[in-house]
Amino acid sequence: MKNFAMIGAAGYIAPRHMKAIKDTGNTLVASLDKNDSVGIIDSYFPEADFFVEYERFDRHIDLLKRKGTHIDYISIASPNYLHDSHIRFALRHGAHAICEKPLVLNPHNIDALQLVEKETGKSIYNILQLRLHPSIIALKKSVTDEVAKDPNKVFEVDLTYLTSRGHWYFTSWKGDDQKSGGIATNIGVHFYDMLGWIFGDPKKNEVHLKKRDASAGYLEFENAKVRWFLSVNYEYIPDEVKESGQRTYRSITVNGNEIEFSHGFTDLHTESFKQILAGNGFGLKEARKSIEIVSNIRNQDIIENQSDSHPFIKKITSL
Repeated sequence: MKNFAMIGAAGYIAPRHMKAIKDTGNTLVASLDKNDSVGIIDSYFPEADFFVEYERFDRHIDLLKRKGTHIDYISIASPNYLHDSHIRFALRHGAHAICEKPLVLNPHNIDALQLVEKETGKSIYNILQLRLHPSIIALKKSVTDEVAKDPNKVFEVDLTYLTSRGHWYFTSWKGDDQKSGGIATNIGVHFYDMLGWIFGDPKKNEVHLKKRDASAGYLEFENAKVRWFLSVNYEYIPDEVKESGQRTYRSITVNGNEIEFSHGFTDLHTESFKQILAGNGFGLKEARKSIEIVSNIRNQDIIENQSDSHPFIKKITSL
């Protein structure tokens, strides 16, 4: 049984980390969050110590170590802009880091973290759960087989993801581009990781729409041309989806064929933890490509009226 600590225990994704720690037969020793709405801990590790101040958490982890209780892993589900610092905290305390996506906001952060890994001898793992989704694994195999027959084959891909968020979203750190990285980073980074994992290195990256609640653009990979659209605005969701009572719309088409991956997400964090504990997790090398993509999106100007723009852009401009 491994000892875990956790940073970011009050966030949306935190319960999935707690469940994964429990499901893999390990224990949560201590957790940290400046917000104290963390009653969910009782469902998993009621005996875990909890702190709202970073300094006291730091001291507690140090005292545990001196008393012989070693922290093997620190799970990080804090706001995006703090990931880099919290990863360093984990490694300095002699623990491996398991961090939510995006691992960091900028590629140069990965370069620096490589040095910290080397100095401490500890590893950094990123949760890239789409790589473990059965439908995505099947898609990768299909694409790999096709490319083996024709290395120059290029697939036409449309990625559309809308996940409704209320007014709170823009008041929280998620609505601050300096803290979240913006829409494309905050809700899209794992899709870009998946696309790069399946279709190869990116060759072209254009941004066609960049709003507070939506972003869209065009990516070319070695074996795919991708039109993408991401949003947190409920109004942009197709009417037939709204009529069914759903507030999320997720679609990936490859050469016009829909890839069904709406289900199967429930246990992907647990599977991610299983792979990490078995020494097969996704590290800095795997995380880099998607971080480079979102950084590029964040820092480039909009190119308007492109023939390869996602069709949802017209929908927005007509509202």
